[in-house]
Amino acid sequence: MPRLDGLEVTRALAGPGVADPLPVVVVTTFDLDEYVYGALRGGAVGFVLKDAGPALLIEAIRSAHAGDALISPSITLRLLRHLTASAPAGLPNPLSERETEVARAIARGRINQETADELFISVSTAKGHLSAIQTKLDLRNRVEVSAWAWENHLVDSG
Repeated sequence: MPRLDGLEVTRALAGPGVADPLPVVVVTTFDLDEYVYGALRGGAVGFVLKDAGPALLIEAIRSAHAGDALISPSITLRLLRHLTASAPAGLPNPLSERETEVARAIARGRINQETADELFISVSTAKGHLSAIQTKLDLRNRVEVSAWAWENHLVDSG
């Protein structure tokens, strides 16, 4: 890209402070942790490696359009382990018990239907809890909820 790199474009379209952020999916050959972190911190709701194939790219676009997020599976575990290892422990959890369960499900990659099935609640209730989590924590999307859950040790890497 001639003037801006992908991370700068992501921040301009979806980053903190953008009044009406767009759902950005980063598609790249760069399998570098700092690039993944930069993209997600910059507001991306998806991160897909170019060699992942067309099916995963299509799923990432559909997920972004639906308000969900998708990160290449080859990156996800490495990313979440880093978040867990680098986060301070012992911070108070402002979520209710049910909201915490929903945050855990999201951090494990569950979609709303799977979360509802797992917790024996309706899909609309799962969506309501997700909305409450985002409001309480001032988070904009499922990726940020997942990162928060891992950073606050709500999910173990086992």
